[in-house]
Amino acid sequence: MRLPITVGTRGSPLAIAQTRHVCARLVAAHPALAEEGALLTRVIATSGDRFTDRPLADIGGKGLFTKEIEEALLDGRIDLAVHSMKDLPTRLPEGLEIAAMPEREDPRDVLIVRDAADESDAADATAGLAGLRAGARVGTGSLRRQAQLLAQRPDLTIVPFRGNVGTRLGKVADGVADATLLALAGLRRLGEDTGTMAVLTPGEMLPAVGQGALGIECRIGDVATREALLPVADPTTTAAVACERALLEVLDGSCRTPIAGLAESDGAGGLRLDALIARPDGSACHRIERTGAMADAAAIGRDAGAALRAAAGPDWFDW
Repeated sequence: MRLPITVGTRGSPLAIAQTRHVCARLVAAHPALAEEGALLTRVIATSGDRFTDRPLADIGGKGLFTKEIEEALLDGRIDLAVHSMKDLPTRLPEGLEIAAMPEREDPRDVLIVRDAADESDAADATAGLAGLRAGARVGTGSLRRQAQLLAQRPDLTIVPFRGNVGTRLGKVADGVADATLLALAGLRRLGEDTGTMAVLTPGEMLPAVGQGALGIECRIGDVATREALLPVADPTTTAAVACERALLEVLDGSCRTPIAGLAESDGAGGLRLDALIARPDGSACHRIERTGAMADAAAIGRDAGAALRAAAGPDWFDW
């Protein structure tokens, strides 16, 4: 193993926490990396972090969270990159690959409700979407969440906002919105207390493709680094996310298209995929399930994507 190994990451508190998690797994697998200077972290600012005042769809999509990091990987400034898999476009730059995915965190979303001083405005924070008052303002920059919210509660008002976890929690506390939705995985990795938050079932809020999973990216052909990553790779996570990303690739999903998908092990060598596409205003939705062998993960995803495309019709993705 060539030392030192430099790991690239975004600079948000969550990205740093995720990178520390991966580094801890690497050190556990390779004790030599515990030596001072053997494993370095390099924080890289991305366009997605700089431009937080506009929806992602208006500034180039989720690839903005990875572009500069991948450039550093390609030119050799870093050896590895740690990403949230839900931030990665389905097509990676030529010369790069996801070499390992550690075990996935809980992929579900949680609902965070503002503490209201006026009891008439209060909501039951643990009752899920049904506990939100009529006309409540829900802050989110995700069309996936927006579409599913409005499909179930068309009375809700969507307040567009972005930012890291702390920023979004602060906006709710300050009354910019009555509630927001966040990934449970991120809150757990940050050590946030989720005891008063409502964890939404996939039936209530189907997660984003790759949510809760981390991907470790490296250069194709860097055999030593790829071999060093083998002990931290989780086969079940790898198969599930491959299934979800195959779905997304067939649907040619972008930040302008509400798409959700979650593949989970059936405990007997198989996968179950739950997937949907929706209109941003929640006025229409197509949802299907597919099952199959874990070894056929990508084929399951592609089949589900083709079925959703056929159900939606040729005009669905023309925005």
